[in-house]
Amino acid sequence: MKKEVRVRFAPSPTGALHIGGVRTALYNYLLARQQGGTMILRIEDTDQTRFVPGAEAYIIESLKWAGITIDEGVGVGGPHAPYRQSERKEIYAKYAKQLIEQGDAYYAFDTEEELEQMRERLKAAGAEQQQYNSITRMQMRNSLTLSAEEVNKLMQDGVPYVIRLKVPRKEEIRLNDLIRGWVMVHSSQIDDKVLMKSDGMPTYHLANVVDDYLMKISHVIRGEEWLPSAPFHVLVYKFLGWENEMPQFAHLPLLLKPTGDGKLSKRDADQMGFPIFPMNWNDPKTGELAKGYKESGYLPEALINFLALLGWNPGNDQELFSMDELIQAFSLERINKAGARFDIQKAQWFNQHYLRQQSNEVLAKAYLEVLLQHKQTCEVAKAEKIMSIMKERITFVKDAWENGKFFFFTPEQYDVAIAAKKWNTDAVKVISEYPKELTATEVFDATTAKATLENTCAQVGIGSGKIMQALRLALTGVGAGPDLMMIMEIIGKEESILRLQKAIATLTVS
Repeated sequence: MKKEVRVRFAPSPTGALHIGGVRTALYNYLLARQQGGTMILRIEDTDQTRFVPGAEAYIIESLKWAGITIDEGVGVGGPHAPYRQSERKEIYAKYAKQLIEQGDAYYAFDTEEELEQMRERLKAAGAEQQQYNSITRMQMRNSLTLSAEEVNKLMQDGVPYVIRLKVPRKEEIRLNDLIRGWVMVHSSQIDDKVLMKSDGMPTYHLANVVDDYLMKISHVIRGEEWLPSAPFHVLVYKFLGWENEMPQFAHLPLLLKPTGDGKLSKRDADQMGFPIFPMNWNDPKTGELAKGYKESGYLPEALINFLALLGWNPGNDQELFSMDELIQAFSLERINKAGARFDIQKAQWFNQHYLRQQSNEVLAKAYLEVLLQHKQTCEVAKAEKIMSIMKERITFVKDAWENGKFFFFTPEQYDVAIAAKKWNTDAVKVISEYPKELTATEVFDATTAKATLENTCAQVGIGSGKIMQALRLALTGVGAGPDLMMIMEIIGKEESILRLQKAIATLTVS
C-alpha cells in the first residue's frame, strides 16, 4: 500500500523568511499537490533565546503571498496539534525519558567551563574533532561516569543538566537520500548531541524526529545544511523503534551567490541591490527595514517560477511554468546535487513575462499606488491606457512611472543628442503646422492624431517618417518610448498642442 504523502515546512521564528526557505517550502508544496498529499506548517521555536516577535506572522503572510497554501498546521489547525514545538514540551520529555531508560541517552551535568576545558585538552592533544563523543564522555560529569546516587542528588539539588544521545562507538550509519543517493557515516564521526536542553526545551535533533514521526511525515525536504545531522537523526529513529517508519530524505542544494562562489547571504544581496526576503521585513531588534520581493515589484508568479528552477530542472528547455504546470512536472529525482547560482537578472526576466500577462485593469491598480508614492494621481481610465502601452517595455510597474513621467509633466529639457540629430528644418516645418491642424479636430484620439499628422506632412511635402523622432522629442523630451499617437491621446489635445508650441519656441535649428 502506497504511503500517503505528508510533507512539512518547519521554519524557526528567528527573523524574516530567507528566500531559500521559500524555495524549500515550494518544493514541499509541489510534491504534496502532485501526489494529492498534505502540506504542513510547523513552527520550530524551541530556541527561545532567538525568538523574534512578529516572525511567525511574517512567515505565514509570506507563504500566503507566494501562493503556497497550508493544509494543516499553525494558523490552520489539524489532527496533530499543537504545531508549535514550544507547546509540545511534555511530548518530547516522554521520549527523552524513554531513551534514558533504554540506555540510549544519558544525563550530562557538565558546566560551560568544563566543556571548554575538554575542548582545549583535545585541541592540545592534536585531536581533529573536539567533540563530546563515545570516548570523551567517559571523562566528563554525566550519568555514565557518576553513580546513581550522585545523579539523583544532583537532580534533587537542581543542578542544571542536559540529555545527550549515547552514540554507538563503532557503527556504520546509512541513509538513502533521494537527491544524493546513499550517504554513509561512521558513528565515530558523530558527537553525542544534546536532545533536551537545561531549560527543558528539546533541541531540533529530538523535536523534529518526534514530530515527523507523530505527524506521519512521509518526506523530509530540507536544505543541504542539515545533511551532516541526518545520520544522527537516523540513530534517534532507530533507538525509538521507528526505523521502519522513517521518512524519505531529500537535502536540497545550496543557493549560491550570483558569482557562484559560496552560499548566498543577506550581505551579498544588500551589496548587489536585490532582496533576500519575500516581503518587507522591519527588524524589531535593530529597526532596520529590509525590502522584500513583493514591495520591490516582483509578482508572486514570477518569483515562484524563478525559485522552482533554482536546483530543479524539468528535463527539457521549458522555462515558463504556472503553479499548476510546476505541480504536474515536478519530481524530486530531477533536483540537482550542485548548488544553484542566484541570477537576479533571470528573476527580472520572469517578472517581465508575468507582468505582460496581467490585465490592464490589474496593472492600473498597482500603478495608481505607485503614483500616490510620488504625490500624483489620475483617472483609472488614464492609468489603464498608460499600462496598456507601457507594459511591454517595463520590468516592474514602478518603471512605468520612472520611464513615463512625460504622461504628467511637460518636458523642461530635451535630449541634446536627439535634438542635434533630428531637430531640423523639416521637423520645424511639420511641427509648426501640426498644432494648427489639431486645433480643428472635433474628436481627438490616437487615430485622429495620426491621420492629422499624415495630412500635415502631405501639405508641407515631407514624409512623416523623417520627423517622427523630432515629434517624440517635442512631446516627451526623449527620443524613444511607447506608441507616440497613444501618448498624445493619453495627455490630450490641449496638452499635446501646448507641448508642440513650446518645443518650437524652445528648440532652435543650428
